[in-house]
Parts: sequence; structure tokens; C-alpha cells
Amino acid sequence: MTATEKFTKGLATFASDIAQGFFEITHNGFALLGLAMMFAVITLTARPEIRQAGEVQLMSWLQTRQTTVTGIAVDAEAVDRATATNPQSLPKQQAAVAYWLSKKYNIAPEPLSALVAEAFETGSRSKLDPTLILAVMAVESGFNPFAQSSVGAQGLMQVMTKIHSDKYMGFGGKLAAFDPVSNLRVGAKVLQECVARAGSIEGGLKLYVGAGNMEDDGGYTAKVLAEHNRLLQVSNGRSVPAAVQSQVIPVKQPVTPPDAPPEVVASYISS
Repeated sequence: MTATEKFTKGLATFASDIAQGFFEITHNGFALLGLAMMFAVITLTARPEIRQAGEVQLMSWLQTRQTTVTGIAVDAEAVDRATATNPQSLPKQQAAVAYWLSKKYNIAPEPLSALVAEAFETGSRSKLDPTLILAVMAVESGFNPFAQSSVGAQGLMQVMTKIHSDKYMGFGGKLAAFDPVSNLRVGAKVLQECVARAGSIEGGLKLYVGAGNMEDDGGYTAKVLAEHNRLLQVSNGRSVPAAVQSQVIPVKQPVTPPDAPPEVVASYISS
């Protein structure tokens, strides 16, 4: 065997030994990693408090990283505060109403879907047609949850917050007037009281807008009933044109409680 052949053979043997050693090290490394993972899983299963602490630390790190990358402070609970629902998750009748209102009032269907679902649930509890609640909302504010009239009516259903502040106590106070769901529930309650007091929907709407003692309500009742009729047709599956129109918040007078004496009613109307 020549010197060159001996050198080549030795080099091949050396390379083989290195490859074998690398395989054994890698194999043993994976084995150790597997054992470590197994012990980690056992520990986390037996000690849930350790797992929870790890999850909190990991989430904190991820949020910090997200803030560093985007420059925007992370608020993981924001989605829970959003008044929005996927319209495709609604029953067919409610989804049709949500999409129609979305088109007519240029409002995203997701928040409208949440309001439609709430109106149907609230209407069921208060024995009011949910499409009537939505019609009042449409005429009163055009679905602007932050609307305020010149006399202090606030929110989606333009409830007189100062007069009905007691109704907001269960929602944390008067500022809940600007929470869409809270305002809807309080407004529906006021509307229910007005209808019961007047004995009819037409009379209740006049009371709601503060025109109970007036001959003319400025066309308010007619506007609400017309929108109510359109929404009823939409909810029944009929095709109704959704002509986009600007909404004018009615200048309403404060709505008095249903059991208020005549002198109190007079003071509200004159205020």
C-alpha cells in the first residue's frame, strides 16, 4: 500500500469516526431533550399553578414584544369591550335586519348585529316588538351611541339621563348612557312605560318624544312607525329598498315617569 493510499484510508476512517460521534451526540441530545420535555409535562400537569404562572409570564413577554414592534400599547381585553357580533352567527331574521340597517345607515354590520340581537332579547323581556325598538333608535340617533340633543337626551335611544338616572344605577351610573347596550335597555324600559301609560304604541311614542300634551309631535310618531313597518317587512323576508338618508335627531322634551302627577308633567314640558 502506497503512502497516498494509507493517507486516504486514514482520512476516511477519521471522517467516519467523526460522523459516528456526531450521530451519537445528536442522538443522546435528542434523548435528553425528550426526557426534559417529558418531565416538564409531568410537572406542569401535577402543578397547575406553575403552568399558570408560566402562561402569565409568556403572555406578558408576548405583549411587551408586540408593543415594542408596533409601538402600540397592547390591550388584550379590548375585544371583550367591543359591542360587535358576527352577523353570520345571528338567526336568519335578525341577520337580515342587521344587514339592511347597515346598508341604510352606513354602519358596520358587526356592531349593528350586536344591537339587533340585544333588541330582540330586550323586546322579548319587555313585550315590545324588537323592530319598534330599533325604529326608535334609528329615528332618535341614527345609531350614534354618543349622540346628544340640545335638551340633554343622550345615546342611541336619546334617553333623558338626568330624569332617568335611577335606571342607570344598575349599570354603574349615568355614564352608562353612552354604553350602547345599557342605553338600549334603559330606553326600551322608558318606551315600555310610555306605551303602558298611553295605552297604545302611537300614544307611547308621543310620550317618549315629550309631546304627550301636544297636538303635534313634529311627525315623530309617523317617522318611527314608517321605519318600524319597513323593518317588519325586512324581518319577514321581504325585499325593501334601503335608501340611504341622513338622520336628524328630534328635539325632544324630557319624558316624565309614567306615574308622575300633573304638576310634575307640566314642569317637565315647560323645562
